[in-house]
Amino acid sequence: MNVFRSMLVTANFLLMTCTAQADVPVYGYEVVKSYPHSTNAFTQGLQIHEGYLYEGTGRLGRSSLSQISLEDGAVLKTKRLPSRYFGEGITIVEDKIYQLTWQTNIAFVYDLETFDTITSHYYPTEGWGLTWDGTHLILSDGTDELQFIDPETFAVLNKIPVRWEGIPVRNLNELEYINGEVWANVWLTNEIVRIDPQSGAVTGIIDLTGLVEQTTTGGPEAVLNGIAWEATDDAGNGRLFVTGKLWGNIFEIILVQKQ
Repeated sequence: MNVFRSMLVTANFLLMTCTAQADVPVYGYEVVKSYPHSTNAFTQGLQIHEGYLYEGTGRLGRSSLSQISLEDGAVLKTKRLPSRYFGEGITIVEDKIYQLTWQTNIAFVYDLETFDTITSHYYPTEGWGLTWDGTHLILSDGTDELQFIDPETFAVLNKIPVRWEGIPVRNLNELEYINGEVWANVWLTNEIVRIDPQSGAVTGIIDLTGLVEQTTTGGPEAVLNGIAWEATDDAGNGRLFVTGKLWGNIFEIILVQKQ
């Protein structure tokens, strides 16, 4: 419990400090639409691709990868991980899906169409979030660092520390690459941070306080975790979706700048 409180204090301090600074935008939100989501899904990775939702879930013995109909929440295809693996973040790279595991140091690579396992890769840290910038995989491991990884060899090509005014931003979790930025859930908080992938600087804070109260949940671990972006044109416009572990809804939202 003390660790939990410590992490919340750190995150809340970051948000309150950023709120006081005009050069770091802070955003609230408006809900555009909500979609059904299983309260049994311990969401670790989320992505929209060609109109379908792809979700990676965690927990030992219950971890999975699924293709889901966004509109009605129907599971169209699913793959269970062996019981020793705790599934984590996912991302799609061309015709493949990559899925991390938490503490077993293995990333699985699947065929996007069939979910058949193609290969796996070792990495030395924990696995939390994963995204793709068009060239590199970007991995979070629960620390204040982002790792840039070769998708073919899983070699770490670069690491950047994530900072706001020199303050390390730890517990970076589920990731999404949106219009040249890395967006990251901060575990155990209601915040998403927007990160410059070149410098690691926090460029904005998204405060989703109150969103969990608009859904049903499947237990005490039902914290915010899950970001998906669907580009609608080449000008940077698109639809933003967020959810949480064990949440009964996925929310399509728009951001409203507070400052």
